[in-house]
Amino acid sequence: MQNETDKEYTIKNLHSDPLSWVEKYADYLYGFAFSRIRDEEAAKDLVQDTFLAGLQRLGGFEGNSTEKTWLTAILKNKIADFYRKRSSHNLKVGSAADEVQGFFDVESGHWTEKDYPRAFGLEVDNPLMMKELGIVLNDCLAKLPGLWFSVFSMKHIDDLASELICTELKLTAANFWVIMHRAKLNLRACLQKNWN
Repeated sequence: MQNETDKEYTIKNLHSDPLSWVEKYADYLYGFAFSRIRDEEAAKDLVQDTFLAGLQRLGGFEGNSTEKTWLTAILKNKIADFYRKRSSHNLKVGSAADEVQGFFDVESGHWTEKDYPRAFGLEVDNPLMMKELGIVLNDCLAKLPGLWFSVFSMKHIDDLASELICTELKLTAANFWVIMHRAKLNLRACLQKNWN
């Protein structure tokens, strides 16, 4: 006969089946991690860490979300930890203002003629052209330093609030904006160089 503790554990575990996690979610979680950190080995390690953390927290999983959503949330925290450990927060905030001085006209605040963004010549209704642009954009994103890529993808791919990104990555607001600014300038330069 089961006691109350055993019944509670059995009921909670009806919401999750850890034995099927690898088969069901490993590829998805790996793709999710790799798309954010661009490092195959680190992505594999993060997925393994996610499964381990899921096992450790299984008693707290009440089934209010799907296993996939729950495991993805754990993975997001692992990715944030990954960047927290790798990041150097010693950015010189004042240097961002210096970097843009050459791009903008002092009086009008508009782009200088030589730095004005060029048109991409993109036909939105041309799927082949959009696919090619996607390949070039991914290559440009892969060239960003890890922290810059993380901040940029959290903001523009995951659509997270700036304050949440700062909290997750332990960045000051000034560092966040410097990183975003530098990432955008680098992406723009890379796209203009590599996109015909």
